[in-house]
Parts: sequence; structure tokens; C-alpha cells
Amino acid sequence: MTSANTAPWGGNKLIYCGIDWAERTHDVALVDDTGQLLAKRHITDDAVGYKLLLDLLAEYGDTEDTPIPVAIETSRGLLVAVLRTGRRKVFAINPMAAARYRDRHAVSRKKSDPGDALVLANILRTDMHAHRPLPDDSDLARAVAVLARAQQDAVWNKQQMSNQLRSLLREYYPAALAAFEPWKNGLCRPEAREILKTAPTPAKAARLTRTQLAAALKRAGRQRGIDAEAERLREVFRADWAHQPALVEDALGRQMLAILGQLTAACTAADDLAQAVEEVFPQHPDAEIILSFPGLGTQLGARVLAEIGDDRARFADARGLKAYAGASPVTRASGKKSSITRRWVKNDRLNHAGYLWAFSAITASPGAKAHYRRRRDDHGDWHAAGQRNLFNRMLGQLYHCLKNRRLFDEHAAFPAPQSPALAVA
Repeated sequence: MTSANTAPWGGNKLIYCGIDWAERTHDVALVDDTGQLLAKRHITDDAVGYKLLLDLLAEYGDTEDTPIPVAIETSRGLLVAVLRTGRRKVFAINPMAAARYRDRHAVSRKKSDPGDALVLANILRTDMHAHRPLPDDSDLARAVAVLARAQQDAVWNKQQMSNQLRSLLREYYPAALAAFEPWKNGLCRPEAREILKTAPTPAKAARLTRTQLAAALKRAGRQRGIDAEAERLREVFRADWAHQPALVEDALGRQMLAILGQLTAACTAADDLAQAVEEVFPQHPDAEIILSFPGLGTQLGARVLAEIGDDRARFADARGLKAYAGASPVTRASGKKSSITRRWVKNDRLNHAGYLWAFSAITASPGAKAHYRRRRDDHGDWHAAGQRNLFNRMLGQLYHCLKNRRLFDEHAAFPAPQSPALAVA
């Protein structure tokens, strides 16, 4: 619902604001409920520009009790933070949706920044009921979202750099891949990175002594089994391997060191951000409930909270949350044709967290494992479909627990099926 705003001329009209966001400047348009353009401004992306925008909104009746709703094509940044102060509703309009609305006003496909601001204002005027404002999450939830998403990005970046390093080592240094294969996390381990830094080529690795290898392991922080591991590494490096020409091998070693530096930075960033999540996430009131679910630890639980937030009015029911996460299927029907497929339009971060959540819950919860097996055996689901169905069910349970402030209960979540004799009785 939108409350009436008092216009400068004394009348009561509904006012809508559209902002075409850019890196340095923004275009602002205000329209009334008849579609008439009331004002337009070009503001800078700084404190002066923000004040001009707030003064313009106040001039056209924006108050704490009757704020003017704003449509903008982003959900982040200082401008959005300024607009979200108070009770004002800010609508983040998908740029693709805005482009479709633009075609309703001009068939020539012309485009301009002031015109886009006007289109955004008219989106609220005609179809505000079809769009949802940004959720009213707490500052702590937003802080968790920043850290959890950054940590997730750092993990993805670390994996990408690890894959690049692995691909390069396969070209000229297979001994390193064989040496680090028994280690969990392989190339991302401090020991592996320290040894590669010490010996960037297989020729240099073959000349390493037990003492040098043991010293490298100690520098990386290893404390147990150093002598045995140094002996194993020495045997692997001194085995018979194919080699590139000496000059090519040295050049590839320099390239490897450059990638290794990026991998080290990515590993450090991921570890530092994980530590920050460990410190902030437990402070949130929802953390205890989220962590009570099987398969959810601090990092994965923080990612779930980051995407669903703590605004309980954000989702009307559990079905809305499941659709947002891409856990529930979508039905496409036309005439006599009907098909049920997986949902492609979703929150990718939450969907990825859900895959890991379901995968871990299968081993952490007997009820979750039994549910997954029933989906595989009785319904014929493939592995991914079975996990997605489990995620769908547990997401509904999480919605219920958060709404009612209850911890996860294994017996209530996955009640034991009745025996045929009891069912007949």
C-alpha cells in the first residue's frame, strides 16, 4: 500500500520516484498517480547529490509517516543505504524487467538515462503490487550477509586459482601433483604451497634434500610426521618423470609462481573471512535455530541466513521461500501439455548452499538419510533430484522453526513411518 503524499501545490496525490543508477551520476524522476512528470533531476553520487535527492523528495511530500516509494535498478551501494533510512520502501527492479517496461512506452527502442528514470517511476505507479520492496533486515543480518557472501566468493576464487595451478602443473610438473595427491585439499594446503615456492620446477625439486623438505614442511606449520613425509616427498620428486626443455621449464616455473601468489592470497582471504563469519554469525538471534539443523555449520548456516535474511515478512509462506531458493519444482502447462521441471530462476547462492546442506544432512541425520533413500528407491529420483527434494523439505522446516522460534527436532521433522499392522488398526 502507498500512502498519499502532500504535493507542493497543496493537493494530495500519490507520488512515485524512479532513479536511473550509474557509477558517477544518477537521474531522478517523480510522477504522480496520473503519470504526469512532476520533477526530474540529475544528481552526483556523493553526499551533495544525496542531499539534493532527499530535499527533492521532501519538497514533494516525503515524510517519515508518508514516505515516497523509490524504484532503482540495484539493491546495493551508499545511495540505496541512504534511501532505506526510515520507513521508505525501496524497490530493486531487475534491469531486464525495466527494459521490457521501456518497450511499452516507445516502439523506436530509444533509450536515455532520464527516460529510464521515468520508466522506473511508472513501474511503481502501475505495477508496484507485482514487485517486492527490499527486505527490512537488521543491520546484524546485513553484516552477516556481507561477510558470508565475501567468504563464499573467496572460496570460489580459491578453487578457480587451484584449478589453474593444477592445469599448469600437469603440463610440466606432474611430480608435484603426485606428491600432494594424498593430502586433503591438495594444492591449497600450506605445505604444498611452501614446497612449490621452494622448488618451482621439477629439476629443483629433485635436488631437494630431506633436511630442506623437512624445513619447508615446518615453515608451513606441519608438526607431526615430518621426517616420514619428507622421505616420501623426496622419493616422489626423484622418481623418473618426463621433462620439458630446461628453458621452457624455467619459464613455466615463473608462470607457476605468479599463479601461486594469487592462490596464496585467495587462501588467506578465505581463511580471514571465515574467521570473521565465526565471530559475527553466532551473535545473531537466529543462529542457534539455524545451527540446530543437521548439516548446517557456522559457514554454511551464515550463507543461509545471508540469503533469507531475518525479515519474517519477506516470504508470505514456506512455498515462497522454497521457490526463491529453487528447491521446489515449477509446472509449465499449456492446453493438453503439462510438464514439471526444476526451477531455473532462483537465488543461486542459496541454491548452492542448499546442495551442500542436503549433502551433509544425509550423513548427519538418520531421518534425512531415510527420506533421501525413499526418494531414490520409491520415486526413482536421481541423486541431484533426491537432494533437491530433501533441501525443499528441510527449507520448509527451517521456515517453520524460525517463525515459531523453535529448535530443530529430528523426530518431529522425520517421523517414523507406521507399520502396516498399525495403519490397518
